[in-house]
Amino acid sequence: MGFRLPGIRRSSFSAGQASSCKDTEVPKGYLAVYVGEKMKRFSIPVLFLNEPLFQELLRQAEEEFGYCHPMGGLTIPCEEAVFLNVASRLNHL
Repeated sequence: MGFRLPGIRRSSFSAGQASSCKDTEVPKGYLAVYVGEKMKRFSIPVLFLNEPLFQELLRQAEEEFGYCHPMGGLTIPCEEAVFLNVASRLNHL
């Protein structure tokens, strides 16, 4: 069985808002992920990990990177706009 964890926040993505974060700290209950060509850092609620929509992003990450994520956090291989769309939809569940 592969790594199956869901969640999202642009290192401060909350309630549909996105803002960049330079800190290395991730709030309790969140997970750091890196998205897009520029590897923007987001912090997502760990609750996202159980959502099928986010699990599809995780499957893509597993296919592309396996379990080696060079940024130190989970790397999601999709465009930032796609990621933000998924995050926004999950925030409204």
